[in-house]
Amino acid sequence: MITAEQVREALKEVYDPEIPVNIVDLGLIYNIDVTPENSVRVTMTLTTPGCGMGTFIAADARSRVEEIEGVKEAAVELTFEPPWEPSLMSDDAVRLLGGPID
Repeated sequence: MITAEQVREALKEVYDPEIPVNIVDLGLIYNIDVTPENSVRVTMTLTTPGCGMGTFIAADARSRVEEIEGVKEAAVELTFEPPWEPSLMSDDAVRLLGGPID
């Protein structure tokens, strides 16, 4: 069976072209559901609702999930509830972007 951790690792290969940090470390992944039949649904957001690259990022995320051996079907849903905020970023992302770590 596919695990959420496998999906998360695959999603670490997806980047917003305008930000040099992967979408997992940016905190854009809200939920990963994997069914017993190995169908995967990812719920994610973007840093802003008006992000012009949203369709590209979601398609790249879906493609990366589909590349995981054994995945039967993959879907990526974009949501803006709750809205993304910088506190969702990992410490690594904050460091990469030059921010302070609390």
